Amino acid sequence: MRRKTRKIMVGRVPVGGDAPISVQSMTKTLTKDVGATISQIRSLERRGCEIVRVAVSDMEDALALSRIRKAISIPLIGDIHFDYRLALRAVEYVDGLRINPGNIGDKKRVREVVKAVKERGIPIRIGVNAGSLERDILERHGHPTPQAMVESALRHIRILEDLDFFDIKVSLKASDVVRTVEAYRLLAEQVDYPFHVGITEAGTIFSGTVKSAVGIGILLSQGMGDTIRVSLTGPPEEEVRVGYEILRALGLRGRGVNVISCPTCGRIRVGVVDLAEEVERRLAHVKSPITVAVMGCVVNGPGEAVEADVGFAGGEGVGYLYIRGKKVKKVREDEAVDEIVRAVEGLVGGEGALESGLQEVSR
Repeated sequence: MRRKTRKIMVGRVPVGGDAPISVQSMTKTLTKDVGATISQIRSLERRGCEIVRVAVSDMEDALALSRIRKAISIPLIGDIHFDYRLALRAVEYVDGLRINPGNIGDKKRVREVVKAVKERGIPIRIGVNAGSLERDILERHGHPTPQAMVESALRHIRILEDLDFFDIKVSLKASDVVRTVEAYRLLAEQVDYPFHVGITEAGTIFSGTVKSAVGIGILLSQGMGDTIRVSLTGPPEEEVRVGYEILRALGLRGRGVNVISCPTCGRIRVGVVDLAEEVERRLAHVKSPITVAVMGCVVNGPGEAVEADVGFAGGEGVGYLYIRGKKVKKVREDEAVDEIVRAVEGLVGGEGALESGLQEVSR
């Protein structure tokens, strides 16, 4: 059962309630470098990113938001720390703010920011990070425990609620999976705001993908999470790719090609590893959710191929091509990738396009 939360709007993207779980990322360019930032956001859009966040470190960054906003098509979030003046300038151009109200100045300054976002209908994400908790909270708890993270989140939430502001989204991130999961679980018992979930500073593409898949997967499987970001030390496009794979693995959303391939063993008589990697590479442009099986032996191969939209079950240098459960023809190993790609593009682009998948992507 998915946790029941209130729904907010981030630009045109609904978050919380019964809305699809959205995939976010963050640019890794200097925001003031407008050309590079726009180029990276457009690349993220092509990969399916639905909300993008940019760092606003100074007034030059804040002023750059105007040009960036005009050049992109997905909601833009301004990430601001400490300086309320940056928030006041950013709200003129963004679809949401990521701030911690307790860190941007006294109550008068917070009130100014809240008044500005109310006037423009912009939500605020409170982003608690285990590495930057308030000093007094750390002194009470000794170290950044899940309970300390929740105390920090509730402090910031109450500041906004006292100003009659409730268009709030919350994140509670640590680089430790268990601590992150426990913090979200504790806060879920106390508020109904939508959650943005992820494991912060997760690491490189390999280790960060593993930790993010475990942490985000646990939270989503327990019904928590309305938006996700996979935080990787690597290209942001990889964050989006991994995010969709996590959602697909849990049956929550589908986008792009899902390649099923056997791990290989002594029974294999075709080059499954190379075939599967080449199929995945050549079908990276496909947006519709479609399953492709690349199998290498007679034990599990035919069964997986029949269940897939397009399947290849290999034998001794040859194999059979399956489309929608039907054995279509026998193909040589060196023809397999071309045949699989042709079959997929025929399904997606022709009259047999995956209508339900296209509807999901459009959401």
